[in-house]
Amino acid sequence: MKNFKIALAQFSPHIGNIDANTQKMVEQANLAKQQQADLIVFPELSTLGYPAEDLILRPNLQKRTQKAFAQLSEVKDIVMVFGFVHQTEDGHRYNSAAVMKDGQVLGIYNKHNLPNYGVFDEKRYFQEGHQHLVFEYLGHKFGVLICEDVWSLNTVKQLSQLNVETVLILNASPYEVGKPQHRIQTLSELAKQLNLNIVYVNQVGGQDDLIFDGSSFVNNHNGELALQAPSFKEAVYFTEYDVAQKQFKKADAIPALDTFAEIYQALVMSTRDYVQRSGFPGVILGLSGGIDSALTLAIAVDAIGADKVQAVMMPYTYTSQMSVEDATEQARRMGVTFGIAEIHPIVNSFMQTLFPFFGNSPADATEENLQARARGTLLMGLSNKFGNLVLSTGNKSEISVGYCTLYGDMVGGFSVLKDVYKTIVFELAKYRNSLSETPVIPERVITRPPSAELRPDQKDQDSLPAYDVLDAILYAYIEEDLSQADIIAKGYEAEVVEKVIRLVDRNEYKRRQGAIGPRISSRAFNRERRYPIVNGWTAND
Repeated sequence: MKNFKIALAQFSPHIGNIDANTQKMVEQANLAKQQQADLIVFPELSTLGYPAEDLILRPNLQKRTQKAFAQLSEVKDIVMVFGFVHQTEDGHRYNSAAVMKDGQVLGIYNKHNLPNYGVFDEKRYFQEGHQHLVFEYLGHKFGVLICEDVWSLNTVKQLSQLNVETVLILNASPYEVGKPQHRIQTLSELAKQLNLNIVYVNQVGGQDDLIFDGSSFVNNHNGELALQAPSFKEAVYFTEYDVAQKQFKKADAIPALDTFAEIYQALVMSTRDYVQRSGFPGVILGLSGGIDSALTLAIAVDAIGADKVQAVMMPYTYTSQMSVEDATEQARRMGVTFGIAEIHPIVNSFMQTLFPFFGNSPADATEENLQARARGTLLMGLSNKFGNLVLSTGNKSEISVGYCTLYGDMVGGFSVLKDVYKTIVFELAKYRNSLSETPVIPERVITRPPSAELRPDQKDQDSLPAYDVLDAILYAYIEEDLSQADIIAKGYEAEVVEKVIRLVDRNEYKRRQGAIGPRISSRAFNRERRYPIVNGWTAND
């Protein structure tokens, strides 16, 4: 028996575009064949993309899937293992994998374990499979699993009991911070425990708010990592099985990204895929001279290029000269289209029009919000005229407590920092600056106290706790679901904790109206944390 080679197609599908996805799969299979690969593995639901949500319910899906099979049948002399929606004659629908060689389907596997938590909603669309798929090829015994199946010990054990040597696992596993390393560590232990080789192939690319990091890998049966593909990069990777040694040959190790590099690359890829696949020619954002818009600008430029990014500075009476200078300087350093639009006439017009209603009422947040809404209106006007997508620039800390203005700084189609706490924003800005000989974000943007600059001498900490305290409380309440009493017991002031929780709870209505943004945590505001806007629940017990 000779050594054999497996190709891992770390694939970025265009959700719903079955023709384009299938054509790309044919190209990747032929590329793998040119590299003498004997078998190629694609991710979960690779023909349609994941998650396709209610596209799965479209009545002509089966016809399009049959066409995809016909296209893939043209590929010869390599075994393909790929994902598709399997609709049976009796009306059942499965999340499935097919094994195909020379146009012949050698077997079909229906996913056993359907995740229905967090971002997953598979029981809405699929039924559970119950049979295993085991096939022999090149004197080697392979088994097939799909994503969630590998986290079920009993399901994997059954393959081990069937004397499977290598498990091919098709995945669409969304990213969150630290997850690539967690997958490798967990499956390394599983490989060793059950004496199985593992070939783990994951989808890559941004899809709405979800990020798929790829990070595909191969584990030998002794738990050793034989191959690790890079995160956030679409390509075909290869692993060779040494028959004499009875294991996959170890490839050069790819250093794991540190936390902030990982997050930054995730945000860049997500922004790029959202903008490009939505068909926008470019993006526009308000560049305030503050750190959130500065980081958003850097991500946008790295995602789609400076020539497709427009930044607008919109000063008012309370905008400092420092902010104007810093915004102008960053735009110059990053080479984006930049302009300054004074909003005094707009705000003054608003105030004159509203005076008969406001009378001599004392100024409050209303006047501050009018400034934000003037800026939002300008950005949307420019977007309408030139077709660029507005990026909103708020971070998770602000969005959590409602420190943002509906129809003002919340306008936009994509919120790049929506799942990024303010303390992480600072770290990401420092990380991005470390990549360039000349920092792209002016240093004082990072070091000066954050301010919305909507009233004289305003600082964020006038209204909110220090961000390190705020973020710790928010993390405990949002990510860990701790009660008010539990958070206070951690050593935080009762009055501060009560205020923060009250702000989170009463601003659900704002979050519901905000743009989607990339998910990097296990409790992002959208699919995973779904609270009723009107409710009587209290967090104090």
